[in-house]
Amino acid sequence: MATAPLKDHHERYARVESLRLGGVAVEAEWLPYGVGEGAAAGAGLPEIVATYGLLELEYAAFRRGAAVLDRGHRGTIVVEGADRIEFLNRMVTQDLKGMQPGEARAAWWLNRKGRIEADLLLCEVPAAAEGGAPVVLVDCDVHDAARTVETLSAFLFAEDVRLRDARAEWARLAVHGPAAVEVLAHAGADPAALEPLVRDGTVVRAEVGGAPCILARRDECGCPGIELFVPPAQAGAVWDSLVSQHDVQDGGKRRARPAGWHAFNIARIEAGTPLFHVDYGPENLPHETGVIGTRTSFRKGCYLGQEVVARMESLGKPKQRLVGVRFGGEALPVAGAPVFERAADGTPGNPVGTITSSTLSPMLGAACVGFAMVRTAYTEPGTVLAVPADGERAEATVQPSLRTLPAEAAS
Repeated sequence: MATAPLKDHHERYARVESLRLGGVAVEAEWLPYGVGEGAAAGAGLPEIVATYGLLELEYAAFRRGAAVLDRGHRGTIVVEGADRIEFLNRMVTQDLKGMQPGEARAAWWLNRKGRIEADLLLCEVPAAAEGGAPVVLVDCDVHDAARTVETLSAFLFAEDVRLRDARAEWARLAVHGPAAVEVLAHAGADPAALEPLVRDGTVVRAEVGGAPCILARRDECGCPGIELFVPPAQAGAVWDSLVSQHDVQDGGKRRARPAGWHAFNIARIEAGTPLFHVDYGPENLPHETGVIGTRTSFRKGCYLGQEVVARMESLGKPKQRLVGVRFGGEALPVAGAPVFERAADGTPGNPVGTITSSTLSPMLGAACVGFAMVRTAYTEPGTVLAVPADGERAEATVQPSLRTLPAEAAS
């Protein structure tokens, strides 16, 4: 694994927290992030925090305070030039026409066969100063950044557009939870500058922890979520300014807490947020993902792969689709487990799909929930399927949507 740039900060937090809890073992556990075709094997994989050994408290931060995350698995692309919006609008699935500074829109970059090359959040960033030029910052999986720049650049001709892989220019952090904006304000951000972040899909410039940052709101976990693009040399100071609020208590509840991948995974599955390279990937068509409506416009002009998308929309259903499932019993099926049709006598029949993500949902009393990619004939809500779990056979009931988080739990 490639050592995380902020590893010392994570381990210092763990030592301090262990002392505060009276010797309870608190330790940053690491895992290599290697999903996707672009993941190189071996030592080059970035390492991310899996958990600090306090999973329940880390998860609770998403629902009751603010969870602070090191997003070293995210990549950044910079798109500059007067024709950047027009060019990107011809390339991606989302309609970007009229996109203004301060807006963010999710989109896919497809290949000619209509399959997904990259999942993107395009952020039109306001100019840093009067008379300056706005730019587009593109959030994507860290393993997709270089290839996306290369494949998009192949379609440049005479346009005033410049693309570059900016992973080395921006460190990535995030704050998720009902107190996310409050935590940023207490970390030095001007509350007036943060006001647009009351809405999903907004972008602002703000100083956090003494560093000039770009903040984009993207709600992935059923609560306000703020992505931070931070100058790498100042990422440690920004992290410390956010994590320092862990020592501040509001009504007996701690305002902020660092959280790892495992807690994020629970929160995003409950919220119905599938991930590229995890729940769907480069082999999938947009109609198979369960989230085509959030990333695709059917009223815009041509883009690469549009004919396939339009034909699927007008002529029929995809052969498979991602669905939310709730499992019966206490056994939790794991990602990769096969899904079978359920015969009349309750026994498994033919294989019809695969579990892509699963978790125990604290908001549903520790019920087992997840996502499954299954054949379209089995995607009707209420359909009962069968799946192996812990050497047993569990029922998996298709849910009305990917989201299982109760509406009253959202902030």
